[in-house]
Amino acid sequence: MSDKSFDLVVIGAGPGGYVAAIRAAQLGLSVACIERENLGGICLNWGCIPTKALLRSAEIYHQMERAKDYGLSADKIGFDLDAIVQRSRGVAKQMNGGIKGLFKKNKITSIMGEAKLAGKGQVIVTTDKGTETLTGKNIIVATGARARELPGLEADGDLVWAYRQALVPTRMPKKLLVIGSGAIGIEFASFYNTLGADTTVVEVMDRVLPVEDKDISTFAKKQFVKQGMKILEKTTVKKLDRSAGKVVAHLEDAKGTTTQEFDTVISAVGIVGNVENLGLEELGVKIDRTHIVTDEYCRTGVDGVFAIGDVAGAPWLAHKASHEGVMVAELVAGLKAHAIKPNSIAGCTYCHPQVASVGLTEAKAKEAGYKVKVGKFPFIGNGKAVAMGEAEGLVKTVFDEVTGELLGAHMVGAEVTEMIQGYVIGRQLETTEEDLMQTVFPHPTMSEMMHESVLDAYGRALHI
Repeated sequence: MSDKSFDLVVIGAGPGGYVAAIRAAQLGLSVACIERENLGGICLNWGCIPTKALLRSAEIYHQMERAKDYGLSADKIGFDLDAIVQRSRGVAKQMNGGIKGLFKKNKITSIMGEAKLAGKGQVIVTTDKGTETLTGKNIIVATGARARELPGLEADGDLVWAYRQALVPTRMPKKLLVIGSGAIGIEFASFYNTLGADTTVVEVMDRVLPVEDKDISTFAKKQFVKQGMKILEKTTVKKLDRSAGKVVAHLEDAKGTTTQEFDTVISAVGIVGNVENLGLEELGVKIDRTHIVTDEYCRTGVDGVFAIGDVAGAPWLAHKASHEGVMVAELVAGLKAHAIKPNSIAGCTYCHPQVASVGLTEAKAKEAGYKVKVGKFPFIGNGKAVAMGEAEGLVKTVFDEVTGELLGAHMVGAEVTEMIQGYVIGRQLETTEEDLMQTVFPHPTMSEMMHESVLDAYGRALHI
């Protein structure tokens, strides 16, 4: 490398880091981006994208099994797990290659190696060719996070899997235990259950998808159970006894401890930030429970050092990381930056049925002191949903009774992860109920349910 001095050095090329690098380069800054494994980070290679490829295969398989419902016939329906996995890996590889092309197009110096902060504006990079020191006027730490492992529940790659092993299975589980019903856990549960695994989901909280609105998680649970999943809430996995070809799980609830036998366990109990061996604390960067402490502009308190994405804390979402990357790039380029509003960032879970939400739940809005108006509209009242054979779902909206502000929107059902952005824009533009009521939604579309939910909050729903 001839030039070792840059306007910006980015550590980590996940959805936060690589986007920050591209935006900074677009603004005329010289940029180096250091990545130790794969361009695109966990999201493109071992998370968001490959899981969606797996879930798409499961969705099509599910629809093939329902062929008769649509007047079609399909005989000898089956699947090839290896082929499903290979398609998923191919999608990840394609996206990884796309980032390489974008880095080349934007003249970003891409370095594969390990990075460590060595002092103000100094980054030591260790590659397979040796060690070198880069200088950067500004540094962005975008090192992401990894799966949390609890004592006794650690993944072994054989009987107990973390998300990486679950993405590239060497066998199809027959009896599966999923520990944790957040987005990662419930997506894997949905994938394997759809393909025929006898699936049990254990959740320590009082309901599945515990961060979602209670009405939404309750509805989703009914659908999961209808599909054959077993859901154990307020239950803890105390330990796993592993032996040849089987795992005995010790499950504790209010009634006591019982045991169940499984051939595969997926542990999905959260994440921890990648903050080790980066020289952060020596430089004065504060770390709280494995995450870097920042302000609303992702500043760490150490001059010229920023942190974005999962390593900087919740919400742990790729699109939040990307937006932070753009914000910081524009900030260091001298542009006016706009801080992110966490309550206006949507969360999406791609299980079957899908779940999506933005803003406050009804309970959180009430806890915050709002007097609320709540609207609900079921999929069964929407012509497009019925025509698609997807009549199971619900759209819920929460408004401030005093101002009409849209406080939150919550959805469960087919394609809701594509529809939620309408409410996200509404939140960003500080939309009121009147704005949404006066908007003309196209017919026939599933988006009409979004309109009807708003109308219902004010006693004006038309189709229920």
